[in-house]
Formats: sequence, structure tokens, C-alpha cells
Amino acid sequence: MASSCIDGEQFIQVDTVSRRCSTQALAVTGKLMALSNIYDDTDALAGKLLTVVAVPVYDTSPRIGISDVACSLALEHWQSVRALLRQGLLPSAVVVHRAQFEATVRAIWLLYAASDACVAKLGIALSQESEQAAKNIPQTNAMMEQLATKAPPQAHDALARFKENSWKALNSYAHAGIHPIRRHGEGYPSVLLEGVLRNANGLAVVACMQATVLSGQQSLQAKLLAVVEEYPACMPPRM
Repeated sequence: MASSCIDGEQFIQVDTVSRRCSTQALAVTGKLMALSNIYDDTDALAGKLLTVVAVPVYDTSPRIGISDVACSLALEHWQSVRALLRQGLLPSAVVVHRAQFEATVRAIWLLYAASDACVAKLGIALSQESEQAAKNIPQTNAMMEQLATKAPPQAHDALARFKENSWKALNSYAHAGIHPIRRHGEGYPSVLLEGVLRNANGLAVVACMQATVLSGQQSLQAKLLAVVEEYPACMPPRM
């Protein structure tokens, strides 16, 4: 295993002959990523964003409460993506990144588009019966279609841009398709690791915006945007 540079892009090459690639490649990748300021800057961004949204929800209705739980889940996935990328665990990070996206979509869908019946199915205690009942709740594509007409345009547009640009690759990583097979076999370009981190940060901002909506404190949105403006290098090219 060795590192190399192709057209100015840093890769971690995998020693496929010895089959001892995984531990070595990930160790070197982690060292390279640790040199990037984007990780420390993202940690600072996260601390400030989470401080802004650390407020109670507007009321105790099931719809708002369950949407808030989905927001919290999305932000937990964000934390996991960041931790995995710090260690150079790109394929695992991308799988969790997909879960982050789906939890963010779910949070917004629950507030604006979910039927009362769907909200109720997600709000009852977990059991074999409730698990079975929840199987027919709309999945990502169906939720996105509903959000196109029922959610605020800014929220839907941000999610739609992400899905258009990333969904096929996310599915490939989740199902051990060509993306993770080739990347794991050939090495992880540092620009890809940082790109995934920026996308995860962008989704986290969407989830935090949803959290401010659930709080009923519209003024918090301006505070969130002010924090984001402090860290432009941590954001995807287009929010």
C-alpha cells in the first residue's frame, strides 16, 4: 500500500495482492484526513448549531414531537458520519449518510405531509404489531413527492438537490455496489471524503432549520444562517 497523487488528487492505494489492505489503508487515510482543518471547523460548526437549536418544541402534539425525534435522529447520524470520516471509513460513513438524509426527509414529511394515521403508527410503542403496521408508511421517493406540494419550497428544494446529485451513489454504498467495491479496492480520494463531509454538514443545517420550525421561534433561523456563514468551507457548493 502507498499513497499517490493523480492530477493533484490524493489517493490511498490498496494492496490487493497481500489482502492486508483494509487496516493499513484506513490508518493512512485517517492520518491524511486529520491534517485537514475541515474536521475541526465542522466540530466547531456543530457545537454552535446544536446550541442554537437546544430549545423546547412549540407544543406537545404527536406530530411535532415525532418530527422532533426524527430531527434528533438525523443529527445523531451526522455525528456518526463525522466520526467515521475522521477514521477514513468512507463506505460506512456513506451508508450512515444515506440514513441521515432519510431521517431528515422523514422529519420534514412528518410535519407537513404525513397523515394522522401515519403519525399515529410511528408514535405508538414498539411491538411486533406496530412494526407490521408501520411497514406501509411511505418511503423516501413517496415522501419526496408529497413534500413537493406540501412542504416549504426551500426545504423541498434542498432535499431534492441532494437526492438528485447523490441518491444513486448512496444506494450503491448501501448495497455493496460498484462505488464501494471500486473505492475500497483502489483507495479513497481525499476530495471525496471531504465532499461527503460537506454534504453531511449541509443536511445537518436542513435538520436544524426544521428544529427551529418545531420550536416556533422563527428568529432562530437567522441565528442558524449566521453560524453557517462563519464556515463556508464546510458547506457544499450550493445550499
